[in-house]
Amino acid sequence: MFYSEWLLYLLIPTIILAHLFYSPYTKVEESFNIQAIHDILIHGIPWSNTSHHLAIDFDHVSFPGSVPRTFAGALMLAGLSRPFLSLLSSPNQLQLLVRSIIGLANAAALVSFSTSVRRAFGKNAQIWFLVFQASQFHIIYYASRTLPNSFALLFSTLALRSFLVATSEPPNQQSVSKHYRLCLYLLTVAGVVFRSELAILIGTITLYLVIRKRVSIPRTVLPAGLSGAAVGLLISVPVDSFFWQTFPLWPEWTAFYYNTIEGHSTDWGTSPWHFYFLNALPRLLLNPVTYLLCIPLSIAAPATRQRSLDLIIPLLGFVGLYSFLPHKEWRFIIYIIPGLTAVAGAGASWIWTRKVKSQFYRFLSLALIASILASFAASTALLAISSLNYPGGAALARLHQITDHEQGSFRVHLDNLACQTGITRFLEKHNPPQSIEDVLVGPHDLAQKGWVYDKTEDPSLLLDPSFWSKFDFVLAEKPEKAIGKWQVVDIVYGFAGVRILRPGEESGRSAPEALEALGISEPADETREYGALGKFSSALESTVRYRITRGWWAEVKMEPRIRILANLDRRYEGTW
Repeated sequence: MFYSEWLLYLLIPTIILAHLFYSPYTKVEESFNIQAIHDILIHGIPWSNTSHHLAIDFDHVSFPGSVPRTFAGALMLAGLSRPFLSLLSSPNQLQLLVRSIIGLANAAALVSFSTSVRRAFGKNAQIWFLVFQASQFHIIYYASRTLPNSFALLFSTLALRSFLVATSEPPNQQSVSKHYRLCLYLLTVAGVVFRSELAILIGTITLYLVIRKRVSIPRTVLPAGLSGAAVGLLISVPVDSFFWQTFPLWPEWTAFYYNTIEGHSTDWGTSPWHFYFLNALPRLLLNPVTYLLCIPLSIAAPATRQRSLDLIIPLLGFVGLYSFLPHKEWRFIIYIIPGLTAVAGAGASWIWTRKVKSQFYRFLSLALIASILASFAASTALLAISSLNYPGGAALARLHQITDHEQGSFRVHLDNLACQTGITRFLEKHNPPQSIEDVLVGPHDLAQKGWVYDKTEDPSLLLDPSFWSKFDFVLAEKPEKAIGKWQVVDIVYGFAGVRILRPGEESGRSAPEALEALGISEPADETREYGALGKFSSALESTVRYRITRGWWAEVKMEPRIRILANLDRRYEGTW
């Protein structure tokens, strides 16, 4: 029994790491933190001549974004990563290490939250919670990503754990107030430092507890809020004022003012009021049995009704209030998913414990198992498809592979799409000096480090032929923008949707005509174009499409995203 419980606890961290290693690249939403972690680890904290060293070595000075973001999470991950540097052999591995740490931290928070589910709803509910959570996609996939939301998720999950523990104890227990205070304190710290939208969740939880007479405002709410705000500000303001060289600076207030008060969030698009309820929540929960069957049953059952409502009401209240803001993204409400999944686990436990009572409950129990298997399959498919969304990272890795046998240094221009879809400083071959990176590479490799990377976006410079003449390679979405004599040496593909094949229609996964027309000696075969998904899909198609679905099939479409261009005027004569 002991070993089976530990295997169950290892389920979520194992799947998070599997997602990380299968899809190792990052996207633009994660770029600030991953670049900041790199700069802190590689260059250290510039205590002297600070402005000069920040301008030379730190990415955020050249690419500050629309609003400043906090360095608190990046500083924390850099510090936690540093003791393990001697175990690594490349900067690529360092990026995986950094992401592994935040992924395992979120995994630990989810496992810890499961113990409060056990306390509130029983052991079976804890098991169903862990299985439901492991079979979902978004939290598992994004747990290891350096989004501000992923840092905030760590705090919010631990806060919900304290909240659920408090609701599970008799109201007169002295520890109840402490747990509620810890819940509000953690949410306040996370809101002040990482994501200001958590203020709405703090508000709905506080309002619910006050209406239910669970807490005292002067004894619980105010101490938690004031101490959490003070700690958050003491973390964020000094750290971020230093790195941004502006004092005083509170990034989350700046972002809130810019996006909400000035209304700039609508620049990124708007969604209808019901988006979170009808689109985001079903996607985040993934398994329809959780919200169509298990959650309603948990609310209906007398034994679990009150504790389920204690979670459901403030969490959905947060979503309802947040729905009034026009710009919506699923990651803005990801914090409530563990709580909703806990309630679903309670409903699943209620069904499972009655499976011997009647054929009806036996059927529902089988439906639960089938839904879990289907969710795991869907989550795996989403992982495979999502891994195809990083052509920039794949293109840079391919360029390094192409030039691996070449001596000397190269200058590379990286266009906007390449930088947004996977390229980070961890993946570059930097020029010296590199204090920490020098530890990760051997003397021979150090001698070969002569790469220079350019991310210029200035339209006037991009129209200057002399600008392009200094580059050996360009990673470009549109090769016609590169002025001069260029040769396409490879094309990296990216996800372009799903196509339904009718009976008689042929699959489009053969060697791309675009590559054949270029006369590239090593065309992108199915493995290069699709990764492991291509081989698996082909094998599945050959056995399933013509035997079971009678010719119908869903095919992943891939389109050329990044071209690797070599400058012929610089007489690059490498082979590829």
